Amino acid sequence: MSEPWLYPTILLCIYGFFSSHRPLEPFITPFLMGHDKNLTETEVVSEIYPFWTYSYLVLLFPVFLATDYLRYKPVLIVQAASFIVTYALLVKAQGVRAMQLLEFFFGLATATEVAYYSYIYSVVEPSHYQRVTGFCRSVTLLGSAIGSLIGQILVSVGQVSLFYLSVITLVSSCIAFVAPWFLPMPSKSLFFHHRESSSQDEGALEPINSSQLIEKPEDPESKIQLSADKRTTLKDNTSSSGLLEVLKMLWSDFLECYSCSTLLAWSVWWALSTCGYLQVINYAQALWEKILPSNDFEIYNGYVETISTLLGALAAFVVGFVKVSWAVWGELALCIFSVVIAVCVYLMDTIRNIWVCYTSYMLFRATYMLLITIATTGLLLRGHQSSCHAPERKWSLLDRYAGPKHPQVLLDCKECRERFLTMFLPSK
Repeated sequence: MSEPWLYPTILLCIYGFFSSHRPLEPFITPFLMGHDKNLTETEVVSEIYPFWTYSYLVLLFPVFLATDYLRYKPVLIVQAASFIVTYALLVKAQGVRAMQLLEFFFGLATATEVAYYSYIYSVVEPSHYQRVTGFCRSVTLLGSAIGSLIGQILVSVGQVSLFYLSVITLVSSCIAFVAPWFLPMPSKSLFFHHRESSSQDEGALEPINSSQLIEKPEDPESKIQLSADKRTTLKDNTSSSGLLEVLKMLWSDFLECYSCSTLLAWSVWWALSTCGYLQVINYAQALWEKILPSNDFEIYNGYVETISTLLGALAAFVVGFVKVSWAVWGELALCIFSVVIAVCVYLMDTIRNIWVCYTSYMLFRATYMLLITIATTGLLLRGHQSSCHAPERKWSLLDRYAGPKHPQVLLDCKECRERFLTMFLPSK
């Protein structure tokens, strides 16, 4: 293939499309509370759904480290297998305990999503990052929208039982499971395996953290600490000390980043808004089911999910073309649109009309996607412009002193920075 980045990108897009193609997703609550599973509202809302929330929370950080240590591909396979287990249990299993186990595996699948969004940056050149990011993210939105639309059409037009939607979702997950096996195994990762190969020239040096630069302009050589006892790579250090080094690095970056009040405020907003967003999308169907029981009325959850997904994608896309200084106006935008989100949630809870709920939900999701994109832009801008997170002053020093003498150090450090910033764009 003439373009080496094309093969892994196509495979990853195939995986992303089929893993997010879930026709049952808009009808999961009616399915659990219907005649197929015969679960009560209390069991679904209070005993089953919380298992996803807490398993996702507990698994997120260990999975993040495991993803980097195992170099993405094995974790992608684990994610694909988790989806299969999730929907196999949904098709065959009965009872609260089985559904709780299902939610645990779904939590594992969503926690390992980081592997999908970071794998591609380890196998393509930095010049292709923007393009492959667009492909990988848009194809998941497309798969989700098409899956929701197909599910609604089958239910409304074809009068198909929700059980068959669960079977279609399981089949889609099985198709997705095939793709990761053919992905090339990355030779590097962001923390544990930063070097591409252990067969590099003996004189090649490990990329350094920007905090290792010492500002003494009269002695350029002192800018970079490259003593031989510190050249051991994280890739070769598979013992507990390797993990300790990574944790120290993360802790150091954490303290450096959040010493900036602006970055701290934006990050707190991100965490709280994402928490609220996940809670709303997790329990919205239970509210709709209470207002308009699916056993007695025709429901349109699939259309709502399709439209809200497309509106959210459009909102995120528009942000990239609106010529606004988000560094200046970002906080005001976050404030205004956060109020809009709060009003949407309030209307869903107080006005028990299904059409008000549907409309508020679509506006809620679109606004969240808009805001999380603005927040991403703001964080990246602050990360580049302020002195508290990967400051440009230090990168400039690295360019000046590392570039002429140690070009590999400069290349790897710049690549590390770009990959790290790119991988955390919003996905939903």
